[in-house]
Amino acid sequence: MLILKALHIILVASWFAGLFYLPRIFVNLAMVPADSTAERERLLLMARKLFRFMTPLGVLALVFGTWLWLGYGFAGGWLHAKLTLVLVLIGYHAYCGTLLKQFAAGTNRRSHVWFRWFNELPVLVLFVVVFLVVLKPF
Repeated sequence: MLILKALHIILVASWFAGLFYLPRIFVNLAMVPADSTAERERLLLMARKLFRFMTPLGVLALVFGTWLWLGYGFAGGWLHAKLTLVLVLIGYHAYCGTLLKQFAAGTNRRSHVWFRWFNELPVLVLFVVVFLVVLKPF
C-alpha cells in the first residue's frame, strides 16, 4: 500500500504541475496581440501538448487514489470533503480543456487578468486538500 500511496502522491504532484502551468499559458495567450500569429500558434502548441500530457497523469492519480480508497476504506468527514475537492479539480481540468478549445477557435473573450485569478483556484484547493489529508480534522 505504501508503493500505491507514493505513486498517488507523485501523480497528483505531476497533475498539479499541469493545473498550475496551463492557465499561465492562457494568461499569455490572452495577452497576444492580434497580429502576432506565430506567438499565438506557439503558445497554443504548448498548451495542447501540456493538456495531452497532464490528462493521463490526472487519470492515473484518480486510479491510484481510488485503489487506496478501496484498500483503506471510506472513513471520516475529511475524506468526503477531499473527494468533493477532487471533483472540483476534475471540473477545473475539464474547463481548462474547454478554454483551450476557445483559444484555438479564436473565441476567447476573457482578459489576462481573469486568467490570473482563474490560475489561483488549484493552489487554494491544494492547500485545503493537504491539510485535510494530514490533519484529518473531522
